[in-house]
Amino acid sequence: MDQLTDYPQIIKTILGSHIDRCNKNPDPDIETFLIADEANGHYLWMTLGWQNGDRFSGATVYVRLRGGKFWIEEDWTEDGIATELVAAGVPKTDIVLAFHEPQVRRETGFAAV
Repeated sequence: MDQLTDYPQIIKTILGSHIDRCNKNPDPDIETFLIADEANGHYLWMTLGWQNGDRFSGATVYVRLRGGKFWIEEDWTEDGIATELVAAGVPKTDIVLAFHEPQVRRETGFAAV
C-alpha cells in the first residue's frame, strides 16, 4: 500500500461515506461536511448548525496524516475510525490514537508514536 497516494484516498472514502449517510435525511438546520487540506494532510468531519435554539459546531472526526501514519486527533464515532482503517487494510502500526495521552497509546495495540 502506497501511503502517499492510498492513505489520503482511504480517509476521504471513509469520512465521505459517514457524511453521505448523515446527509441522506438532512436536518435543514444542521450541516455535515468534510474539510480536506490534502496538501498538509488534514481531514475534518464537521457538523454545525442550530438545535433547539442553540448554535453548535464541532469536529466529529479529525485525522491528520503525519510521518506516514494516520493520527486520529478526534473521533466521536461509535465504532471508531481506527476500526474502519484496519478494515481498509491499514496496519495498526500506521494508526496513532492521538486523542489518548502517549503513555496510554502503548496499551492500545496501535502505534504509540
